[in-house]
Amino acid sequence: MESGNEAAGKPGAGTGQFRRVRFGEREVITHGLERRVWQDLYHYAMTVSWPRLFVSLALAFLAFNVVFSVLYYAVPGCVANLNPPGLVGDFFFSVETLATVGYGDMHPQTLYGHSVAAVEIFVGMISVALVTGVMFARFSRPTARFLFARVAVVRPMDGKRVLMFRAANARQNIIMEASAQLRLIRGSVTAEGYRLRRVEDLKLVRDTHPLFVLGWNLMHVIDETSPLANETGVSLAAVDAVFNLTLSGTDETTGQVLMARFAYRADSIRWNHTFRDIITTASDGIDYFDYGKFHDADPLYEAEIEDGAAG
Repeated sequence: MESGNEAAGKPGAGTGQFRRVRFGEREVITHGLERRVWQDLYHYAMTVSWPRLFVSLALAFLAFNVVFSVLYYAVPGCVANLNPPGLVGDFFFSVETLATVGYGDMHPQTLYGHSVAAVEIFVGMISVALVTGVMFARFSRPTARFLFARVAVVRPMDGKRVLMFRAANARQNIIMEASAQLRLIRGSVTAEGYRLRRVEDLKLVRDTHPLFVLGWNLMHVIDETSPLANETGVSLAAVDAVFNLTLSGTDETTGQVLMARFAYRADSIRWNHTFRDIITTASDGIDYFDYGKFHDADPLYEAEIEDGAAG
């Protein structure tokens, strides 16, 4: 992922609209691209928040009715039994026609009125179909309720240093054949002085889970073959490193493929820490998961670090 040369400009350079893009905790401001919502309405409808979607639909509904009410108003007498008289009555007649309600009191009585009403009914049918499709698509879109611990830890395990992440299935149903990918994204400079962002795959001890129901500890061993072999928290922060963890799997309940990701900046990694245990077993043999401690990490004692390094 190239960032280009520094000559790419300072804030305010270039043309086009400014837009904020977030990758986890990382925020980027882009400019130089014209954002044409009308050319990508479906994507806008699928990504905009629910309140903004309803406001947009309401404004579109209002705009359509204003346009058609003006057309009716331009030729007085084209609508029979207009009540209240004038533009307000034409507006309410337009609302009834666009929604294909047709109460019967007000109705077109001229060829012009019937022609405008026919066009409005066609527009109304298309609008209802489009809005129904968008609503169905938004409600039926699979949403993963995967929970990611807000921090990751580096700790010794079996004589090696291990980078560990913690994830959970907040829905607590079965996610079949779950898979995970971990990637390191960091800045670097080539021998020619060209700056770019490198993406490096980090091998996980286990990158699949047959039945992801409760929790999953994902581990990367930091050995001599790891891209993190000589790294520290300070060195990773210096290159603006980001760890991108992606989970996916098939929801047994709906059969849909779920995906979620979480980005960890260098300052989210706790070195020589361990996740707080969230599992306790009662005297009756039942295991209890305390998700209230899910994001907690505790520092290791010096002796634990030395014992882990010694293997």
